Amino acid sequence: MHTSTSARTAPAVASAHRFSWRVVDIVVAAVLGVAVGLVFWGWNTVGGLWFAAMDGLTPGLGGIAVGIWLIGGVIGGLIIRKPGAALLVELIAAVVSALIGNAWGPLTIVSGLAQGLGAELIFLAFLYLRFSLPVAMLAGVGAGVGAWVNELFVGSSPNIAKTVEFNLTYLGTLVVSGALLAGLVGWLLVRALAATGALSRFAAGREARRDV
Repeated sequence: MHTSTSARTAPAVASAHRFSWRVVDIVVAAVLGVAVGLVFWGWNTVGGLWFAAMDGLTPGLGGIAVGIWLIGGVIGGLIIRKPGAALLVELIAAVVSALIGNAWGPLTIVSGLAQGLGAELIFLAFLYLRFSLPVAMLAGVGAGVGAWVNELFVGSSPNIAKTVEFNLTYLGTLVVSGALLAGLVGWLLVRALAATGALSRFAAGREARRDV
């Protein structure tokens, strides 16, 4: 009876341990958030100009430039692989970007919440068990959809007041940009970082060593 009970509880204990946050997870999430926040700060100019140029061609097409602002949740989820990691890293990055200074101010933090939650829900859908390229790209798409929903209602000019054509075009470009600039690029960055040995304390780093 004792042996049978232990056998049943062992998987549950292992699962709880896998989902529990270590000190190193918290530290790395903070470091990633700050680093990605600096990337956001740089992209605020480059991406902003690209967004304006594309939107000038066709309203809504500017969404193709948004993907880099979605990358924090993808990277956080792929590296830390714990519930809340994608949301936390994207949120910290948004806070850093807002504190340094940008055109959107505190609304950046609201965007970070929405985008991080979008990516987080994708990792949750796979029960934090799969971290392949397709999952990373789906997480980027999820972050893009989160951004789209947020911008429908939040901001100085909510998109819900704009045309259906605009919103559908914007959603489509956010999906593409999220999949490629956040999902694909984020996955490649994590792979490159893992190859250096910097992620040796994470499953992403151990997988990279096995693939060599």
